[in-house]
Amino acid sequence: MTGQPAARRTVLKGAALGGAAGVGVAACSTDSKLGHAETPTPTAPEPLGTPDAVPVGGAKLYREQRVMVCCPAKGEYKAFSAQCTHAGCLLEKIEDGHANCPCHGSRFNVMTGKPVQGPATVPLPSVPVKLKDGQLVAGPDA
Repeated sequence: MTGQPAARRTVLKGAALGGAAGVGVAACSTDSKLGHAETPTPTAPEPLGTPDAVPVGGAKLYREQRVMVCCPAKGEYKAFSAQCTHAGCLLEKIEDGHANCPCHGSRFNVMTGKPVQGPATVPLPSVPVKLKDGQLVAGPDA
């Protein structure tokens, strides 16, 4: 009887490891996953502050609001989701005109939202943004 419990344990360990491996493979799929948050873009207007925080020709991440705003020309603003389209991680920083994802190394052009380095293959969703009463506001009705 001593061989039977060991065999059962081996089978159970194998099943557990196989399931964990499947989850790991699914987590690194190259399909778009706007993932960890239920919605990758704001569902209500989000006040972001004064527009002078966004440099002309550059961009700023608003991590708490999950938004990235760029300013291609003075007085012109575009916004994108700050959630990576690969696995849903929140973008971490902007360097050399690219927004970087800390999870798998995807990089996005801050002016277009298009991926410039994978594994992400899908652009960041655009987010409406407008200047209202001297403040940037992103999200629906913006």
